[in-house]
Amino acid sequence: MKKIQISPSILSADFSRLGNEIKRLEEGRADMIHVDVMDGHFVPNLTIGPTVIKALRNYTKLPFDVHLMISSVHKYIKDYAEAGADIITVHPEATEDLSESINLIRKLNKKVGVSLNPNTNISILDGYLPNIDLILIMSVYPGFGGQKFIPDVIEKIKSLKDIKEKNKYCFDIEVDGGINFSNSKEVINAGANILVSGTTIFKENNGDIKKNIETLRSQ
Repeated sequence: MKKIQISPSILSADFSRLGNEIKRLEEGRADMIHVDVMDGHFVPNLTIGPTVIKALRNYTKLPFDVHLMISSVHKYIKDYAEAGADIITVHPEATEDLSESINLIRKLNKKVGVSLNPNTNISILDGYLPNIDLILIMSVYPGFGGQKFIPDVIEKIKSLKDIKEKNKYCFDIEVDGGINFSNSKEVINAGANILVSGTTIFKENNGDIKKNIETLRSQ
């Protein structure tokens, strides 16, 4: 099994000092930085754009795991690639042509991620899996931080792991939404190798980021 990686979501960070928060995550041995991009259209919230990501890029060499919850996503992919994203994750529902968006991300020399909402079936990725580096399983409905984990996604993670092993695919399985110390072990056992967490990493144990990251990783 691949090493368990932790991708802290800066959605739960102190936005008045994001650069310092990212430094804290790096010092706490995060594997990458998860950046949630929301447009107030595809999801009911607004966060940050490429200008902010470009500014934050100066604070760390950790990979930026950029989750685009925007539509129409295709025309913005290049902007986020140029801003410093290392992994660009899109939703199938947010692009008119998933194959075209995958090819563009690949052409820009970035890792390709595709995200599945809790009610999105894995079958939507039929034919695309060999060309995907990461599949992000949403364990909440995207749009807001601090939501409770939806247990039903465990079976989706298991199914995706079975498909991956049967076909010898190499994509990572990332899970985002309500990940905490109580459910991280079950998520890992189901097949996830990257965990996204915001509230737990920034708030638990009086904000001891290093301890929280290691606790999630070692479940």
